[in-house]
Amino acid sequence: MMNFAIVGCGFIAKKHAAAIENINDAKLVAVCDPFQAAMKPYSEEYGAKEYKELDEMLKKEPFDIVCICTPSGLHASIAEQAAASGKHIILEKPIAMKMDEANRIIRAAEENNVKLAVVHPNRFRPVVRELRSILDSGVLGTISHANCIVNWNRNQEYYDQAPWRGTKEHDGGVLMNQAIHNLDLLLWFMGQPEEVYSMEATRLRDIEAEDVSTGIIRFESGALATVQASTTVYPSNFEESITIFGENGTVKIGGKNALYFEHLEIEGFAEDKISTIKNKINADPWGTPGHEWIISDMVQAVINDRQPAITGRDGRNALQLVLAFYESATINKPIHIHKGEFVWEHFYNQQASLMS
Repeated sequence: MMNFAIVGCGFIAKKHAAAIENINDAKLVAVCDPFQAAMKPYSEEYGAKEYKELDEMLKKEPFDIVCICTPSGLHASIAEQAAASGKHIILEKPIAMKMDEANRIIRAAEENNVKLAVVHPNRFRPVVRELRSILDSGVLGTISHANCIVNWNRNQEYYDQAPWRGTKEHDGGVLMNQAIHNLDLLLWFMGQPEEVYSMEATRLRDIEAEDVSTGIIRFESGALATVQASTTVYPSNFEESITIFGENGTVKIGGKNALYFEHLEIEGFAEDKISTIKNKINADPWGTPGHEWIISDMVQAVINDRQPAITGRDGRNALQLVLAFYESATINKPIHIHKGEFVWEHFYNQQASLMS
Protein backbone atom coordinates (compact mmCIF):
# COMPACT_ATOMS: atom_id res chain seq x y z
CA MET A 1 0.00 0.00 0.00
CA MET A 2 1.35 3.41 -1.01
CA ASN A 3 0.19 6.39 1.04
CA PHE A 4 -0.40 9.65 -0.83
CA ALA A 5 -0.59 13.31 0.11
CA ILE A 6 -1.88 16.20 -2.02
CA VAL A 7 -0.49 19.73 -1.83
CA GLY A 8 -2.87 22.34 -3.20
CA CYS A 9 -6.59 21.55 -3.00
CA GLY A 10 -7.90 23.41 -6.03
CA PHE A 11 -9.79 22.03 -9.03
CA ILE A 12 -7.17 19.63 -10.37
CA ALA A 13 -6.63 18.01 -6.95
CA LYS A 14 -10.08 16.45 -7.30
CA LYS A 15 -8.80 14.34 -10.22
CA HIS A 16 -5.82 13.16 -8.20
CA ALA A 17 -7.98 12.20 -5.23
CA ALA A 18 -10.47 10.32 -7.41
CA ALA A 19 -7.64 8.47 -9.18
CA ILE A 20 -6.00 7.48 -5.88
CA GLU A 21 -9.34 6.18 -4.64
CA ASN A 22 -9.68 3.94 -7.72
CA ILE A 23 -6.27 2.28 -7.28
CA ASN A 24 -6.23 -0.73 -4.97
CA ASP A 25 -2.72 -0.22 -3.59
CA ALA A 26 -3.01 3.55 -3.05
CA LYS A 27 -4.56 5.60 -0.24
CA LEU A 28 -4.92 9.35 0.29
CA VAL A 29 -3.84 10.07 3.87
CA ALA A 30 -3.17 13.82 3.95
CA VAL A 31 -3.83 17.11 2.19
CA CYS A 32 -2.13 20.49 2.54
CA ASP A 33 -3.55 23.91 1.71
CA PRO A 34 -3.43 27.30 3.47
CA PHE A 35 -7.24 27.49 3.22
CA GLN A 36 -8.97 24.99 5.48
CA ALA A 37 -12.23 25.20 3.53
CA ALA A 38 -10.42 23.88 0.46
CA MET A 39 -9.28 20.78 2.40
CA LYS A 40 -12.68 19.88 3.86
CA PRO A 41 -13.95 17.79 0.91
CA TYR A 42 -10.85 15.59 1.13
CA SER A 43 -10.95 15.07 4.87
CA GLU A 44 -14.69 14.36 4.81
CA GLU A 45 -14.78 12.07 1.75
CA TYR A 46 -11.40 10.32 2.00
CA GLY A 47 -10.48 10.69 5.66
CA ALA A 48 -7.33 12.65 4.80
CA LYS A 49 -5.65 14.63 7.56
CA GLU A 50 -5.53 18.38 7.05
CA TYR A 51 -2.33 20.44 7.20
CA LYS A 52 -2.04 24.16 6.59
CA GLU A 53 1.76 24.03 6.55
CA LEU A 54 3.84 21.83 4.25
CA ASP A 55 6.70 21.57 6.75
CA GLU A 56 4.37 20.17 9.37
CA MET A 57 2.89 17.59 7.00
CA LEU A 58 6.34 16.45 5.85
CA LYS A 59 7.53 16.04 9.44
CA LYS A 60 4.45 14.45 11.00
CA GLU A 61 2.65 12.48 8.29
CA PRO A 62 4.03 9.12 7.08
CA PHE A 63 3.37 8.95 3.34
CA ASP A 64 5.25 7.78 0.26
CA ILE A 65 4.13 9.93 -2.68
CA VAL A 66 3.03 13.55 -2.92
CA CYS A 67 0.87 15.03 -5.68
CA ILE A 68 1.71 18.71 -6.17
CA CYS A 69 -1.36 20.56 -7.49
CA THR A 70 -0.49 24.15 -6.61
CA PRO A 71 -0.18 27.12 -8.99
CA SER A 72 2.69 26.39 -11.36
CA GLY A 73 4.96 29.13 -10.04
CA LEU A 74 5.14 27.35 -6.68
CA HIS A 75 6.17 23.94 -8.02
CA ALA A 76 9.92 24.25 -7.61
CA SER A 77 10.07 25.19 -3.93
CA ILE A 78 7.48 22.58 -2.93
CA ALA A 79 9.06 19.80 -4.98
CA GLU A 80 12.48 20.54 -3.52
CA GLN A 81 11.09 20.31 0.02
CA ALA A 82 9.29 17.07 -0.77
CA ALA A 83 12.37 15.50 -2.36
CA ALA A 84 14.54 16.50 0.60
CA SER A 85 12.05 14.65 2.82
CA GLY A 86 12.35 11.50 0.69
CA LYS A 87 8.91 11.74 -0.91
CA HIS A 88 8.29 10.57 -4.46
CA ILE A 89 6.68 13.32 -6.53
CA ILE A 90 3.82 13.55 -9.02
CA LEU A 91 3.85 17.09 -10.37
CA GLU A 92 1.03 18.73 -12.28
CA LYS A 93 1.94 20.32 -15.58
CA PRO A 94 3.86 22.41 -16.34
CA ILE A 95 6.80 21.07 -14.39
CA ALA A 96 7.73 24.71 -13.63
CA MET A 97 7.57 28.18 -15.16
CA LYS A 98 11.32 28.53 -15.83
CA MET A 99 14.05 26.20 -17.04
CA ASP A 100 16.22 26.78 -13.99
CA GLU A 101 13.29 25.82 -11.77
CA ALA A 102 12.72 22.64 -13.78
CA ASN A 103 16.40 21.79 -13.48
CA ARG A 104 16.27 22.36 -9.72
CA ILE A 105 13.33 19.97 -9.39
CA ILE A 106 15.01 17.25 -11.46
CA ARG A 107 18.27 17.67 -9.57
CA ALA A 108 16.51 17.50 -6.18
CA ALA A 109 14.77 14.26 -7.18
CA GLU A 110 18.00 12.69 -8.41
CA GLU A 111 20.08 13.78 -5.41
CA ASN A 112 17.50 12.45 -2.96
CA ASN A 113 16.86 9.25 -4.95
CA VAL A 114 13.12 9.82 -5.34
CA LYS A 115 10.91 9.24 -8.38
CA LEU A 116 9.55 12.24 -10.30
CA ALA A 117 6.59 12.12 -12.68
CA VAL A 118 4.95 15.01 -14.55
CA VAL A 119 1.23 14.95 -15.36
CA HIS A 120 0.73 14.86 -19.13
CA PRO A 121 -2.34 12.58 -19.13
CA ASN A 122 -3.20 12.93 -22.82
CA ARG A 123 -0.51 10.36 -23.64
CA PHE A 124 -2.81 7.70 -22.20
CA ARG A 125 -5.88 8.42 -24.34
CA PRO A 126 -6.69 5.34 -26.44
CA VAL A 127 -6.48 7.21 -29.76
CA VAL A 128 -3.13 8.77 -28.81
CA ARG A 129 -1.66 5.40 -27.86
CA GLU A 130 -2.94 3.93 -31.13
CA LEU A 131 -1.36 6.74 -33.12
CA ARG A 132 1.93 6.24 -31.29
CA SER A 133 1.74 2.53 -32.18
CA ILE A 134 1.18 3.42 -35.85
CA LEU A 135 4.19 5.75 -35.82
CA ASP A 136 6.37 3.16 -34.08
CA SER A 137 5.48 0.57 -36.72
CA GLY A 138 6.94 2.78 -39.46
CA VAL A 139 4.00 2.30 -41.82
CA LEU A 140 3.68 6.06 -42.44
CA GLY A 141 7.21 6.20 -43.83
CA THR A 142 9.07 9.50 -43.68
CA ILE A 143 7.06 12.17 -41.87
CA SER A 144 6.69 15.35 -43.89
CA HIS A 145 4.92 17.62 -41.41
CA ALA A 146 2.29 17.87 -38.70
CA ASN A 147 -0.46 20.25 -37.60
CA CYS A 148 -1.35 20.84 -33.95
CA ILE A 149 -4.52 22.81 -33.09
CA VAL A 150 -6.07 23.79 -29.76
CA ASN A 151 -8.94 26.21 -30.34
CA TRP A 152 -10.73 26.35 -27.02
CA ASN A 153 -12.79 28.69 -24.88
CA ARG A 154 -11.73 29.94 -21.47
CA ASN A 155 -13.92 32.93 -20.65
CA GLN A 156 -13.04 35.82 -18.40
CA GLU A 157 -14.81 34.16 -15.47
CA TYR A 158 -12.35 31.28 -15.73
CA TYR A 159 -9.40 33.63 -15.31
CA ASP A 160 -11.12 35.60 -12.56
CA GLN A 161 -11.48 32.48 -10.36
CA ALA A 162 -8.09 33.13 -8.76
CA PRO A 163 -5.62 36.04 -8.88
CA TRP A 164 -2.79 33.83 -10.19
CA ARG A 165 -4.66 32.69 -13.31
CA GLY A 166 -3.36 34.19 -16.53
CA THR A 167 -0.29 35.69 -14.83
CA LYS A 168 3.15 35.20 -16.32
CA GLU A 169 4.66 34.33 -12.94
CA HIS A 170 2.31 31.57 -11.83
CA ASP A 171 0.22 30.40 -14.78
CA GLY A 172 1.14 31.53 -18.27
CA GLY A 173 -1.25 31.71 -21.18
CA VAL A 174 -2.77 29.24 -23.61
CA LEU A 175 0.57 27.63 -24.49
CA MET A 176 1.71 27.02 -20.92
CA ASN A 177 -1.66 26.13 -19.43
CA GLN A 178 -3.66 24.38 -22.18
CA ALA A 179 -1.59 23.59 -25.29
CA ILE A 180 1.44 22.30 -23.37
CA HIS A 181 -0.28 18.89 -23.35
CA ASN A 182 -0.41 18.93 -27.14
CA LEU A 183 3.17 20.14 -27.43
CA ASP A 184 4.15 17.21 -25.22
CA LEU A 185 2.39 14.90 -27.68
CA LEU A 186 4.16 16.52 -30.63
CA LEU A 187 7.50 15.85 -28.94
CA TRP A 188 6.43 12.27 -28.19
CA PHE A 189 5.41 11.75 -31.83
CA MET A 190 8.01 13.82 -33.70
CA GLY A 191 11.19 13.81 -31.61
CA GLN A 192 13.68 16.56 -30.78
CA PRO A 193 12.81 20.10 -32.02
CA GLU A 194 15.58 22.11 -33.59
CA GLU A 195 14.08 25.53 -34.28
CA VAL A 196 10.86 27.43 -33.56
CA TYR A 197 9.28 30.68 -34.66
CA SER A 198 6.20 32.10 -33.00
CA MET A 199 3.80 35.02 -32.74
CA GLU A 200 1.33 35.58 -29.91
CA ALA A 201 -1.27 38.08 -28.76
CA THR A 202 -3.64 38.87 -25.93
CA ARG A 203 -6.79 39.65 -27.89
CA LEU A 204 -9.92 39.11 -25.79
CA ARG A 205 -9.08 38.15 -22.20
CA ASP A 206 -7.97 40.56 -19.50
CA ILE A 207 -4.81 38.66 -18.54
CA GLU A 208 -1.03 39.22 -18.59
CA ALA A 209 -0.25 36.21 -20.77
CA GLU A 210 -1.27 35.29 -24.32
CA ASP A 211 -4.74 34.06 -25.28
CA VAL A 212 -3.76 33.38 -28.93
CA SER A 213 -0.54 31.84 -30.28
CA THR A 214 0.69 30.55 -33.62
CA GLY A 215 4.03 28.96 -34.34
CA ILE A 216 6.22 26.74 -36.50
CA ILE A 217 8.60 24.00 -35.40
CA ARG A 218 11.44 22.39 -37.33
CA PHE A 219 12.47 19.02 -35.89
CA GLU A 220 15.90 17.42 -36.08
CA SER A 221 14.43 14.91 -38.55
CA GLY A 222 13.68 17.78 -40.95
CA ALA A 223 9.92 17.50 -40.45
CA LEU A 224 7.93 20.68 -39.82
CA ALA A 225 4.91 21.36 -37.61
CA THR A 226 2.48 24.23 -37.21
CA VAL A 227 0.91 25.03 -33.85
CA GLN A 228 -2.24 27.10 -33.36
CA ALA A 229 -3.64 27.64 -29.86
CA SER A 230 -6.25 29.93 -28.36
CA THR A 231 -8.68 30.33 -25.48
CA THR A 232 -10.78 32.93 -27.31
CA VAL A 233 -13.13 30.72 -29.35
CA TYR A 234 -16.83 31.54 -29.04
CA PRO A 235 -18.83 30.09 -27.36
CA SER A 236 -17.09 26.86 -26.25
CA ASN A 237 -14.24 24.49 -27.13
CA PHE A 238 -14.12 24.08 -30.91
CA GLU A 239 -11.23 21.79 -31.82
CA GLU A 240 -8.27 19.91 -30.41
CA SER A 241 -6.40 17.96 -33.06
CA ILE A 242 -3.07 16.63 -34.25
CA THR A 243 -2.53 15.61 -37.87
CA ILE A 244 0.52 13.67 -39.04
CA PHE A 245 1.39 13.66 -42.74
CA GLY A 246 3.67 10.83 -43.89
CA GLU A 247 4.81 9.61 -47.29
CA ASN A 248 2.54 6.56 -46.97
CA GLY A 249 -0.34 7.88 -44.93
CA THR A 250 -2.27 10.71 -43.29
CA VAL A 251 -3.65 10.42 -39.76
CA LYS A 252 -5.70 12.99 -37.86
CA ILE A 253 -6.90 12.65 -34.28
CA GLY A 254 -9.46 15.28 -33.46
CA GLY A 255 -12.80 16.45 -32.13
CA LYS A 256 -13.25 18.91 -29.29
CA ASN A 257 -10.83 16.87 -27.17
CA ALA A 258 -8.69 14.90 -29.67
CA LEU A 259 -10.41 11.61 -28.82
CA TYR A 260 -11.14 10.12 -32.25
CA PHE A 261 -9.56 9.33 -35.59
CA GLU A 262 -11.04 11.97 -37.89
CA HIS A 263 -8.89 10.73 -40.76
CA LEU A 264 -7.03 7.46 -41.06
CA GLU A 265 -5.62 6.54 -44.46
CA ILE A 266 -2.51 4.39 -44.71
CA GLU A 267 -1.07 2.57 -47.72
CA GLY A 268 -1.87 -1.15 -47.44
CA PHE A 269 -4.57 -0.70 -44.78
CA ALA A 270 -7.85 -2.14 -46.08
CA GLU A 271 -11.15 -0.49 -45.20
CA ASP A 272 -12.11 -3.24 -42.79
CA LYS A 273 -8.83 -2.85 -40.87
CA ILE A 274 -9.33 0.92 -40.62
CA SER A 275 -12.94 0.41 -39.47
CA THR A 276 -11.79 -2.04 -36.80
CA ILE A 277 -9.26 0.48 -35.45
CA LYS A 278 -11.78 3.34 -35.45
CA ASN A 279 -14.54 1.24 -33.85
CA LYS A 280 -12.22 0.14 -31.04
CA ILE A 281 -11.45 3.77 -30.21
CA ASN A 282 -15.06 4.92 -30.58
CA ALA A 283 -16.26 2.26 -28.13
CA ASP A 284 -14.26 3.80 -25.28
CA PRO A 285 -12.68 7.10 -26.37
CA TRP A 286 -11.61 8.29 -22.90
CA GLY A 287 -10.38 4.94 -21.61
CA THR A 288 -8.87 4.82 -18.14
CA PRO A 289 -8.43 8.42 -16.93
CA GLY A 290 -4.93 9.75 -17.52
CA HIS A 291 -4.42 10.74 -13.89
CA GLU A 292 -5.26 7.19 -12.86
CA TRP A 293 -2.67 5.84 -15.33
CA ILE A 294 0.00 8.21 -14.00
CA ILE A 295 -0.67 7.52 -10.32
CA SER A 296 -0.86 3.75 -10.84
CA ASP A 297 2.34 3.88 -12.88
CA MET A 298 4.10 5.79 -10.09
CA VAL A 299 3.12 3.10 -7.58
CA GLN A 300 4.64 0.45 -9.84
CA ALA A 301 7.72 2.60 -10.50
CA VAL A 302 8.38 2.79 -6.75
CA ILE A 303 7.73 -0.92 -6.19
CA ASN A 304 9.92 -2.00 -9.12
CA ASP A 305 12.50 0.78 -8.77
CA ARG A 306 12.15 2.08 -12.32
CA GLN A 307 11.49 5.46 -13.91
CA PRO A 308 7.86 6.65 -14.26
CA ALA A 309 6.30 6.63 -17.72
CA ILE A 310 6.46 10.44 -17.96
CA THR A 311 9.62 11.68 -16.29
CA GLY A 312 10.80 15.05 -15.06
CA ARG A 313 12.94 15.33 -18.18
CA ASP A 314 9.83 14.82 -20.33
CA GLY A 315 8.16 17.63 -18.43
CA ARG A 316 11.22 19.83 -18.90
CA ASN A 317 11.21 19.18 -22.65
CA ALA A 318 7.61 20.40 -22.96
CA LEU A 319 8.41 23.47 -20.85
CA GLN A 320 11.48 24.18 -22.97
CA LEU A 321 9.36 24.22 -26.12
CA VAL A 322 6.79 26.61 -24.60
CA LEU A 323 9.54 28.97 -23.42
CA ALA A 324 11.17 28.88 -26.85
CA PHE A 325 7.83 29.93 -28.36
CA TYR A 326 7.58 32.76 -25.83
CA GLU A 327 11.13 33.93 -26.51
CA SER A 328 10.60 33.89 -30.26
CA ALA A 329 7.41 35.92 -29.97
CA THR A 330 9.17 38.43 -27.70
CA ILE A 331 12.17 39.09 -29.97
CA ASN A 332 10.41 38.29 -33.27
CA LYS A 333 13.18 35.92 -34.31
CA PRO A 334 13.63 32.15 -34.68
CA ILE A 335 14.89 30.27 -31.63
CA HIS A 336 17.31 27.35 -31.89
CA ILE A 337 16.91 24.52 -29.37
CA HIS A 338 19.78 22.32 -28.24
CA LYS A 339 18.61 19.46 -26.00
CA GLY A 340 18.15 21.20 -22.70
CA GLU A 341 18.53 24.86 -23.61
CA PHE A 342 17.54 27.25 -26.37
CA VAL A 343 19.75 29.85 -27.96
CA TRP A 344 18.71 33.03 -29.72
CA GLU A 345 19.10 33.08 -33.48
CA HIS A 346 20.67 36.56 -33.37
CA PHE A 347 23.41 35.19 -31.09
CA TYR A 348 24.57 33.01 -34.00
CA ASN A 349 24.40 35.97 -36.35
CA GLN A 350 26.54 38.06 -34.00
CA GLN A 351 29.12 35.29 -33.68
CA ALA A 352 29.25 34.90 -37.44
CA SER A 353 29.87 38.64 -37.83
CA LEU A 354 32.69 38.58 -35.30
CA MET A 355 34.37 35.66 -37.08
CA SER A 356 34.11 37.12 -40.58
